[in-house]
Amino acid sequence: MNSQKNASLFICIVMDLIGYATYAVPVLGELGDIFWAPVSAIIFFKLFGGWRGAMGGAFNFIEELMPGLDFIPSFTLMWLWRNFQSNKTTELTKLRN
Repeated sequence: MNSQKNASLFICIVMDLIGYATYAVPVLGELGDIFWAPVSAIIFFKLFGGWRGAMGGAFNFIEELMPGLDFIPSFTLMWLWRNFQSNKTTELTKLRN
């Protein structure tokens, strides 16, 4: 279980770095975002699924298209939120038993 979490965190960090890489190239980066934004949104949805994946994918799409917002690590933030929620639910279940 822990190795799965580490692997998914690594994937999220790599996805954020790819998004940031387009931010690093001043003019060409914004053109690259036109192609990267839909790909990133689809990958986001596939990774997280459900309403979180849909809403996060939409946010990610907009974030990648908007100039100057590529620094937001949306994949990593969603991973943290999902795992924090998962840990919180596990703790509540333990308390009830």
